[in-house]
Amino acid sequence: MKIAIGCDHAAPNLKAIVKKHLASRGYEVIDVGTHTAESCHYPVYAHAVCEKITSGECALGILICGTGIGMSIAANKHKGIRAACCSDTFSARLTREHNDANVLCFGERVVGAGLAVELVDAFLGAEYANGGNHLTRVAMLKDIEDGKF
Repeated sequence: MKIAIGCDHAAPNLKAIVKKHLASRGYEVIDVGTHTAESCHYPVYAHAVCEKITSGECALGILICGTGIGMSIAANKHKGIRAACCSDTFSARLTREHNDANVLCFGERVVGAGLAVELVDAFLGAEYANGGNHLTRVAMLKDIEDGKF
């Protein structure tokens, strides 16, 4: 599976750790940047990751900034993207199972390296429940995106 990953200037160190972890688990990682701590604009990298997902090049994405909040806001502006900012493994797992989330966001200033890889494992290890109320609710989210709600 291909995973798109991106970060802003607040998180290149944590992104490198997560990339190494993903590679050790057999994932192909597409890194859209940034690669330095030089100030940059997080929407650029959120957009790049989301394009990899919506084009079908990557199945899922990971975005890291200082808190994860800015990245999740920017990612959720893209049609077909359901991004969740998580700082606990329970939420990271359930956002895949219940919301069919396709982008995990978190912050280097909020979680350490150990928790970051646990979040990634919880997110990637879960599958969308694809039935019942979850199916109805995800369909409603799509309707909101399409202006049909």
